[in-house]
Order: sequence, then structure tokens, then C-alpha cells
Amino acid sequence: MQLRCRCGAVRGEMDTRRAYTRATCYCKDCRAYGRFIGQPGVLDAGGGTDIVAMAPVAVRFTSGSEHIACMSLSPNGLLRWYASCCRTPLGNTPRNPKVPYAGLVTVCFDAAPEAVDTAFGPQGRIVLSAKTATAPVSATPLTFITGGLRIFAGIIGARLRRERATPFFDASGRPLREPEVISRDQRAALEQLDARQEDGGDRL
Repeated sequence: MQLRCRCGAVRGEMDTRRAYTRATCYCKDCRAYGRFIGQPGVLDAGGGTDIVAMAPVAVRFTSGSEHIACMSLSPNGLLRWYASCCRTPLGNTPRNPKVPYAGLVTVCFDAAPEAVDTAFGPQGRIVLSAKTATAPVSATPLTFITGGLRIFAGIIGARLRRERATPFFDASGRPLREPEVISRDQRAALEQLDARQEDGGDRL
């Protein structure tokens, strides 16, 4: 599956066979990241982000890597990657490159929604942090457990295969870009954004 930022400067591809699972996350961190991005379509009506968890070795950027930027909501938080040229979210990774996990945000998939559903299953089948959604969202306890097990199995398998390649870190294990760690005041401001400031599908 092809990857593409909104303006087309950043492009890449992914091997769908290495996907762990697809989930929609309604946690406050993902919502703050969506507000930081400030683009329509990132958050759904309940403030959730549609993510495909997968092995980072299966992701490759083919052009525009100079536009890839990184931020974090805290000094020890996840690294959250986006295209600085048009502020398209790309995904998140642990700070430790030895943990083979990348959660790609589906808005950067250059494919029709039907193709994404065929490759990874329907959106909303697995829901994370339903209690912190900004609109009523049904929890999915059974698929939440099975999805978590698939992620765990995928990470363990990748580690046993000693997979090291990741497009988000260099050969020495340093992030491709130094993360911008936002301040507590910046985080508070993101959390206080009024729902009316969000556009279309980003209404919280």
C-alpha cells in the first residue's frame, strides 16, 4: 500500500502483510496530537484516530524524507511523526527503536477507504480508550484483547527475527529527527481547544 502526505512531498510504501492490527484510539494523547496537527480528517466525531499497528521494517519512505518531523507530548512520551510540509500525520513509535512497533495513521494511506478495509479490516472494529471519547463510543472488549495479543505476538516475532530496519531511526538508533517536546502549557492549550475550532470530521 502506498503512503502519501496531503501535498505529495512525502511518499512511501508499506507491506500490508506485516500489519499487526487496526484500531481506533480515543485516548487524550492521540487527541492532543490530532489537535497539534490541526488538519481536518485526523480525528473522527468522537475524537478518535484510526491507526494500523505494524512492524516498522515493513515501512519505507521513497521520497521527501527531509520533510518528516517529530514531536512528543512529554519528555518520555511516544515519538509522533508527521510531514512538516503540510502537517499530515504519519504515525507513532516508541522512543526505543529496539521495540518493533509503528502505529501508522490511516490518513496518510494513498488508497480508497474500501482498499484500506480490505487490507486491515473495518474501521472501529477495535476501540481503544472508549471512556475518554468526546462522543458516545461503544467499547470492544473482545476484539481489544485479540488485537492486543496480535500486537504482542508481532512484536515478539520481529524481535526473535532480529529485525532492526526502521525508517524512523538511523543506523545508530537515533531518531530521524530530533523530537519537539511540547511544554505543559502547550499541552494544556491543546486540551482546551474548543470543539467549534475543529473542522468537519475533526469535531470533538
